[in-house]
Amino acid sequence: MSDEKKKKVVKAAAEKASKAPASAKPKAKASAKSAPAPAKQPAQSMRSKKKQIVAQHGKHANDTGSVKVQIALLTERINMLTLHLQEHKKDNHSRRGLLLLVGQRRRLLNYLKSSGKPEAYEEVIKELELRK
Repeated sequence: MSDEKKKKVVKAAAEKASKAPASAKPKAKASAKSAPAPAKQPAQSMRSKKKQIVAQHGKHANDTGSVKVQIALLTERINMLTLHLQEHKKDNHSRRGLLLLVGQRRRLLNYLKSSGKPEAYEEVIKELELRK
């Protein structure tokens, strides 16, 4: 097929698709039981949230590896997943991820407590409003 014929075929297909009746398009499944889903946060706001947490808990702007910052970031992710699971109760894959995050945070807290810095442990618990 020559280039001109290909262009005509593509153009005709595009016109045909744009002229399709509205009834031919699939409709969204409406459920009286479910409430409208809340708007998801764009990735940009997630990045700014992470920067804000690092600035608040870190020693400097690029301090993403210190234990305090890691615990704060994990706490934020845990809180977001908790909200997600309140709406999607049967989402067991996310539930498993939540349990893994909680375990990771628990290990970091245990490390902070046993590393000879119990005052830092108490400070993190108080700042993040964690139990204990």
